[in-house]
Parts: sequence; structure tokens; C-alpha cells
Amino acid sequence: MNKRYSLHHIHSADEFTFSPAEYSYFKYGDKSYAEKFAKELFEGFIAQHGEILNTDKEILVLPSPYMAIPTASNFLCFYFKKQLDFYLFQKGKKSSILSKINRNHTYTTDYGNLSFEDRKNLIANDTYYLDKDFLRGKLCIFIDDIKITGSHEFTVNKILNEFDVQADFLFMYYAELMNFELDPKIENYFNYYAVKNVEHVTEVMLKPSFQFNTRIVKYILGLESSNFDYLTSKIKKEQMDHLLELAISNNYHLIKEYETNINTLTQTELNYGY
Repeated sequence: MNKRYSLHHIHSADEFTFSPAEYSYFKYGDKSYAEKFAKELFEGFIAQHGEILNTDKEILVLPSPYMAIPTASNFLCFYFKKQLDFYLFQKGKKSSILSKINRNHTYTTDYGNLSFEDRKNLIANDTYYLDKDFLRGKLCIFIDDIKITGSHEFTVNKILNEFDVQADFLFMYYAELMNFELDPKIENYFNYYAVKNVEHVTEVMLKPSFQFNTRIVKYILGLESSNFDYLTSKIKKEQMDHLLELAISNNYHLIKEYETNINTLTQTELNYGY
């Protein structure tokens, strides 16, 4: 089985069945919207395809591939799993299992600005790993926030074929572009709809529901110095510590474009006596 489900379908460049503002906040680390979207996604899926979960197979849920820093879709996946597990509990079934496709590289390019071919070529240069024996015989639900060109699904299917994974696959999205006459850059229309500048990013980071993801870390590390100084003057010391820790974990200290801001974070750490 290889199926796909999406809750919202994008047919127009100016009319949507979801909130672009909420989506924008979600992409920049506001977990409250990840939880909201996950509940909506699960309820929509159950209403249309609940029979798929009527299986004796173990169920795995997997977010889009990442290295060390989770993507926004990872938080969508986490809250979807909570909804799914409570449903399975009510049916007297085993809980789902959270798994992951590991990736070995990262990039500074703004993915939302790329065409299908550019996206495919970009992620084709990456290397991925999954445990095919662990996935064998299970129902594997791959969760992502939005499908624009399908390049990630293409890549995941390629990995599954290369590893000869014998399992059932379900690709699930909060939203999917259905009108391919629209420019794929519409993804960045959603990404930046409500979060357009460093002041907006700072406001999101000061929310109790904020958590770092890949997008927000790359955004901060790529800021020019005055904007970086503004942001770091507003956020908590603990957030700066965590930002440096995440940057190192994803090998961003080896990327020239991020070198200056990582050095500034490091100096801050040293100044505090670490």
C-alpha cells in the first residue's frame, strides 16, 4: 500500500481553507499551532480513511527527514502521534512508534523559493539512512506540513525503494498544492505571511509555546549583524545557549555564512564563564 492524504487542498493563490498566518507562526516555532494542526489533520483523516487504522500491523509515524535539529513538521508529527495513540488506546490497540529518517547534510538555501527540479537536485545531494528491518511489515505514516512540488515525497519513495522496505506507506500532509499552474514559491507566501522580519521572529521566540526548529535556527544564524544583535538583546540567555548547542549539533559551525553569528554566540558563552 502506498497512499496519500492531505487535509487542505490549495487551488488558488488567494483563497485558502486554512489560515496562512497560523501556518507562518507554526513554521517559525510556535508549537501551539503544531498541536492545533495535528488535531485537525487527525480528525480529517479519521473521518475519511479511518479504516486504514483498522489493522493488526504496528504503526510507525515519521516526520520529514532531519539531521539533529527537528523541522516544524516534527512537532506536527509529535502531536499527531498523541492524537493517534489516544485513538488506538480507545480501540484497545498498541500505541504507535515514533521513528525517523536520518539525513547527513544541511543547506542554507531557502527551500520555499525553489522549483521542483531545484528542490529535487538540492536534496538529491544529501544522504539518508533508515532501518529497513525496523520498518518491515509495519504501517508507516510519513507526516509533513505541506506538499508543494512533491520533491520530499519523491525522495522518501526513492529511499524506500533503494532500501527495499517491505511495508505499507501513507504520506500525510496538512496542506497540498493541487493547482500546478501556481508558482511553487507560494510556499514562501505561507512561510512569511505573518512572520516577515526580525521583530516578528523575536515576538514568536518570546511566546511560552516557542521551540526551535531548523527554519528558525537557520534564519537567526543567517541574520546580518545589526538584526542579530537586536534579536539576541531581546531573547533569554537560555535561548542563546540552546541556539548555540543546536547550531553545533547540526554542524552549522562548518558553514561559512553562519560563522560570524556562531562566533558571537560562542563569545557570549565565554563571557558568562563557560
